[in-house]
Amino acid sequence: MSQSTLSAHAAHDHGHEHQSHSVFGFWAYLMTDCVLFASLFATFAMFAMQTVGGPTGKDLFNLNDVALETSLLLTSSLTFGFAMIAATRQRIGAVLGWLFVTFALGAGFLWLELNEFAHLVAEGAGPQRSAFWSAFFTLVGTHGLHVTVGLLWLVVLVVQMLGKRKLSERDLRRLACLSLFWHFLDIVWICVFSFVYLGSIV
Repeated sequence: MSQSTLSAHAAHDHGHEHQSHSVFGFWAYLMTDCVLFASLFATFAMFAMQTVGGPTGKDLFNLNDVALETSLLLTSSLTFGFAMIAATRQRIGAVLGWLFVTFALGAGFLWLELNEFAHLVAEGAGPQRSAFWSAFFTLVGTHGLHVTVGLLWLVVLVVQMLGKRKLSERDLRRLACLSLFWHFLDIVWICVFSFVYLGSIV
């Protein structure tokens, strides 16, 4: 076997090793995020009844708005899936289009969430009002911060793909990692919707 062939094989093996390390590192990060959100959910459960005579979630939560938030985020997960399908087929125009739709849906979710926060504060239910509202704002706000990071990450990937005729393995790996992150946020939000909003109203 020639020296050039050996070098090519070594470079290929090194690339696969780097890719496996990157994917493993991202999964490790998601596991730490699971621990973070599990801790926030546990904290919220501890203070769910600690309103010190102030307004409760049942008094102020608007399930219609929250349901709209949920539909926007879940739909964004679907559109991201379409972007991944287009990416595997090297249809860059379709990838960029679906990512734009995903960004718009995610931004709409954040806008509704910020409106909800502003409404709650105006009603005297800010994070300083009671332990319940402190736990609520911390949990929901942390999820919203993650969505913001996901949107910024999405913009960076779109900028990197502009002008390309073919997506590299690195591009596909980055898209796959962001896809995992985005779907993870959907799962967390379903738990928030069920445990925080529905659980506080029942």
